[in-house]
Amino acid sequence: MVEWTAAERRHVEAVWSKIDIDVCGPLALQRCLIVYPWTQRYFGSFGDLSTDAAIVGNPKVAKHGVVALTGLRTALDHMDEIKSTYAALSVLHSEKLHVDPDNFRLLCECLTIVVAGKMGKKLSPEMQAAWQKYLCAVVSALGRQYH
Repeated sequence: MVEWTAAERRHVEAVWSKIDIDVCGPLALQRCLIVYPWTQRYFGSFGDLSTDAAIVGNPKVAKHGVVALTGLRTALDHMDEIKSTYAALSVLHSEKLHVDPDNFRLLCECLTIVVAGKMGKKLSPEMQAAWQKYLCAVVSALGRQYH
């Protein structure tokens, strides 16, 4: 179980208040698929992912980016029970989809870059530290079924 200080909770909430899921979700997933092209293997049903332009213009990528961030946002309401909140998703990604759990970390890294680009200097080191802790807790919970 992750323990959160009041300041960490405020910082995570402050970051989320700056995120437009409909914008940041697609941007983060697009970046992940472009920067880490091996992650594309899980999206074979999405059609053309052969070029950066194809990825950026792919509506299925954009839609799944929104789905991913909507799921990630769920942890904000369950910060004290992140592992149980993501138990079913962990099973799904492990047993049915066979997603390499490191891909959760890669997507979160891409999201942090997108968020930093949107927030600029307003993303203080303290905010980033709390944000990274939050993302690590979610990644750990999603990878739990693999252990």
